[in-house]
Amino acid sequence: MKRFAVFGNPINHSLSPMIHNEFANEFGIELSYEKILSPIGDFALTANEFIKDGGLGFNITVPFKLDAFNFCEELTSNARAAGAVNTIKVQNKVIYGENTDGNGLVNDLENNLGESLGGKEILIIGAGGATQGILKPILDKNPEKILLANRTSEKSIKLANDFLKFGKVCGFGIHQIKPKPVDIVINATSASIGGGMLDLPSGLCEDALCYDLMYGMQTPFMKWALENSARQVSDGLGMLVEQAALSFNFWHGKSPKTDSVIRLIRETSD
Repeated sequence: MKRFAVFGNPINHSLSPMIHNEFANEFGIELSYEKILSPIGDFALTANEFIKDGGLGFNITVPFKLDAFNFCEELTSNARAAGAVNTIKVQNKVIYGENTDGNGLVNDLENNLGESLGGKEILIIGAGGATQGILKPILDKNPEKILLANRTSEKSIKLANDFLKFGKVCGFGIHQIKPKPVDIVINATSASIGGGMLDLPSGLCEDALCYDLMYGMQTPFMKWALENSARQVSDGLGMLVEQAALSFNFWHGKSPKTDSVIRLIRETSD
C-alpha cells in the first residue's frame, strides 16, 4: 500500500488524512495517510525515517515548512518563490518540494467563491510565511495591485520588494491603512488563532470579499467584516481542501473533486 503522511507539531487537529482518503476513494487508489508528530528541531531526521520506511510523499504544516524547503533536493517555481514547502514527493530517490498553498487559495477564490482576481485591488494583512506562500500565485492572476499591511512596516516593505518582479505590490504599516474600500481583504495574520482582532478602519471592507486563512470557526476578523458591510465573507477551509487537491495531483497525477469534500467537512463540523 502506498504510504503518505502529514508532518507537524502539533498535528492532532489535522484534517489532511480525512481529505486525502476522500480523494483516494474517488479514484479507487489504495493508500495509507497518517499524522506524524515531528519533534521541533528534528524534522529532517523524522522525514528521512519516513522515506526509509517506504514513504512516497507527505504534506508539511506548521512549523516545518521552512525545514521542508531546506530538506528538498529539487524545488518547483512556486516553492522557490514562497521560500517554503508544504508538499514533498520522493521519485527515483529524489526529494521534490512544492508549495500548493497559494494556488489552493486562488482556486478557492475563483472556483468556489466566484471571485476573479484579474484587475482587483487586494489588501493582504500580515507579512509572515503565510503571505509569502500566497503572493506569487495571486500576482500570476494579474490583480490591479496588492497592498501588504503589517504591524512592522519594514517587514511588509521588504516582502513587497522581493515580489515586485511578479507584479505590482507595495508594503506599509497596518496603522497606514486608508479607510477607502478595496475589492478583496485577506487576513493572513495569526491574530485569529488567539481570538484577537486587528484595529482596521470600518470603511475598508465595504462591498469587499473578506477572507480569513484560518478555518473551523467564525473568527473575529470574519465577524468584523460581516458587521462592516462586506459583500462576502469566508474562512480558509476551501483553501485547505484545494491545496490538498493540488498535493494529491503532485503525487498521483489526478485532480480530485473538491466541492463535495468541502461540504462534507462543513456538515461534519456543524
